[in-house]
Amino acid sequence: MIDKTNKAKLILQDGTEFSGYSFAYPKNTNGEVVFNTGMVGYPETMTDPSYRGQILVSTYPLIGNYGVPDSERENNLYKNFESEEIHVRALIVSDYSENYSHWSATRSLSEWMCEHHIPGICGIDTRMLTRKLREKGTMLGKIVIDEKEAIDFEDPNLRDLVKEVTVSEPVKYEKGEKKIVIVDCGAKNNIFQAFLKRNISIVRVPYDYDFTKLEADGVIISNGPGDPKMCKKTIANVRKAIDTGIPMLGICLGSQILALAAGADTYKLKYGHRGHNQPCNEAGTKRCYITSQNHGYAINTETLPLDWREWFNNDNDGTNEGIIHIAKPLFGAQFHPEASPGPDDTEFIFDMFVRALK
Repeated sequence: MIDKTNKAKLILQDGTEFSGYSFAYPKNTNGEVVFNTGMVGYPETMTDPSYRGQILVSTYPLIGNYGVPDSERENNLYKNFESEEIHVRALIVSDYSENYSHWSATRSLSEWMCEHHIPGICGIDTRMLTRKLREKGTMLGKIVIDEKEAIDFEDPNLRDLVKEVTVSEPVKYEKGEKKIVIVDCGAKNNIFQAFLKRNISIVRVPYDYDFTKLEADGVIISNGPGDPKMCKKTIANVRKAIDTGIPMLGICLGSQILALAAGADTYKLKYGHRGHNQPCNEAGTKRCYITSQNHGYAINTETLPLDWREWFNNDNDGTNEGIIHIAKPLFGAQFHPEASPGPDDTEFIFDMFVRALK
């Protein structure tokens, strides 16, 4: 049973307070408060580096009901998690399920969060909180469990978040004859697995690494946290690579970096897209794909150079969801083709990229 004496509260920057109970590690923390509409997939979501610095609100009320899976690895990467650690600053849910049940579960969500020193609050009206974030926009917040410990608000987007989640040196994953570079801006494990499954060898490099000096058949610019304009070295390297004509695919943050390198602009969304059911229309067709997303910034398509086109757009708010070059093998997808969690309807983009490899 949740101990009702372990009181906790979320305080938003505008002074609004939500009271609840602590169900995980008991510590104060702060970050950017965002919401995710996914009904499942909390282990993958919480380990997604794109959530670095954020306090995650689950709009689905029942969380923890299937526990947390084991730490099995494949290709020296976790199969059930998207990175080596939990990246959210805290988790906020309406109803935490203490009694979990699933054949793959090895521990409860609370136990897993305590292992990683991540706080969690339950008993909060997440519907009201989500409506506030939709109306007012994403806000800074702080979680207070220990009233004696002072903690201030902090905007994580002012930090170089990508530097915090990238690898420190190049890592190789040997598979087939074709080789790609994945610029790690906070890449999810399932992106690597998707290409290893396609018999493609990978060189994983830090976000500020000059990958243009490497011999490769193609380049992936990965997802990651924060403002894409903070990735100045990555943008400069991608700009050099565009001139070489090497096939490149940008995913999520990577798509924004590709756009900035091409000369376009990006901006921050009011409350972002985070969930597994975002509808995206492919330009020039009547085809709509349901996609998995996690981003707070978008490309301003009005600033795209003449040799670029909008590839996908969001059916909910009309914002950009992908760009494509009219002549070179250069693509950007704002959503996650590898899903994990969510639908994998758009994995064909990976096959399209593989066909374009030199």
